[in-house]
Amino acid sequence: MSSLSQEKIDKLKNNLKEKGYKLTPQRRAIVDIIIRNEGKHLTAEELYDLVKVDCPEIGLATVYRTVQMLEEIGIICRLELDDGCNRYELVHEEENHRHHHLICTECGKLIEVEDDLLDLLEHNIEEKYGFKVKNHSVKFYGICKECSQKQ
Repeated sequence: MSSLSQEKIDKLKNNLKEKGYKLTPQRRAIVDIIIRNEGKHLTAEELYDLVKVDCPEIGLATVYRTVQMLEEIGIICRLELDDGCNRYELVHEEENHRHHHLICTECGKLIEVEDDLLDLLEHNIEEKYGFKVKNHSVKFYGICKECSQKQ
């Protein structure tokens, strides 16, 4: 395991402990898979398939409960892509808001947009309406570069 992953695991362990949870071997296996597959936006079922390779005794219900708990305490967030599946990704402390996603309607590829494109819009909303934006989620649907080149 890379030192970056170990650093994240240690941070998560402290975060869980502060909130009254233990990092059990099953939870640690799930968190490790989430960290190792960062950026892949896995479903609970995909997490389960990956976790049971190293932790064959784990049950799907344990994965669901752990994912729900990790989401409740803000370690991961749910991403709904209108395909009927909830996907999950790590929450990064340095991000003010969740990042944006580009979703290819041809192949289903999911691309993360690094920049926050809505800073000016948020500022205008706050100025005009006195509404303090805490977070936002934006999904752009279209055709990725690879699928565009095939057409």
